[in-house]
Amino acid sequence: MLADISGLTHAVGQFFSRLTAVHWVPLLIGLAFYGLNLLLRSRGAFNVLRAAYPAERFRWREVAGAYVAAYGANSVFPARPGDVVRLFLLHRSVPHSTYPTLAASFLVENIFDTAIGVLILLFAFTQGVFPKPPDFSQLGAFDLSYLAGHPRLLLFLLTALALGVLVAFAILSARVRAFWQRVRQGFKILGDRRRYLREVAALQFAGWLARFVCFWCLLDAFAIGGSVRNVLLVFGVNAVASMVPLTPGGAGVQQALLVNVFASSASAATVAAYSVGQQIAIAGFSFALGLAAIVGIFRLRSFRQIIQAGRNAQAGGAAP
Repeated sequence: MLADISGLTHAVGQFFSRLTAVHWVPLLIGLAFYGLNLLLRSRGAFNVLRAAYPAERFRWREVAGAYVAAYGANSVFPARPGDVVRLFLLHRSVPHSTYPTLAASFLVENIFDTAIGVLILLFAFTQGVFPKPPDFSQLGAFDLSYLAGHPRLLLFLLTALALGVLVAFAILSARVRAFWQRVRQGFKILGDRRRYLREVAALQFAGWLARFVCFWCLLDAFAIGGSVRNVLLVFGVNAVASMVPLTPGGAGVQQALLVNVFASSASAATVAAYSVGQQIAIAGFSFALGLAAIVGIFRLRSFRQIIQAGRNAQAGGAAP
């Protein structure tokens, strides 16, 4: 853990020491495309909910606000509390909505992303610079290194998580028949393949393209150099970091992997500055957008207020 903190602190120092070398125009363009990515994806999420609740009146504005608020929360808080934020805000915004249906709608969005993520990881592991899973234990990120160095513990945690999910579903299905009906309601758009491809997958694909441009610009901004290969490697790093959500935005894991992946592409100082710089830029931008959404759209005061209210609502059985 101390080595992890020391490595991250060193990378932060490298970033601030090279701040004057940052190319601000591509940085700002990259962040603009990152915002476009969020808007495109939120429109797809809106279409999923519109299919689930065709008789209800709600606006894309609130759905987009909940979406960017979730990203903002995940950028600064560990353990990905953004899902709680998004569930709570959507439950307030979509009349007669239930938490099981809303949560199921999130899974619909994951279908396309998972397929793209698998292809990206396959590409990354064939490039000769991306560490193989057994080598993760040698990286400087404590959370990733510890889990990779203790495969039995990792297998136990994954098995326990899977069993916990199965038990929870079994209990809920036995006690509440309506639960499964609400879950199926969240998947309703999948019953119309053409509508799913047109209103969800196509928008997610456009979001991936916007995100591609974003990271290309960020690579240029920090003097790594944008290219198709480099952007796909960054996507691969993000995919691995998202699997270990113990730190905000996978900080630490991202830095360790990026330094390893781009070791032959630029100097260690340049890679360290980029690894922290792109994390700070995206986290700060996401947090600012999310805060603007919760204050301007939902008239709430802070992320912590939403997280606590969301947890209280779920614990108290606020959803019917």
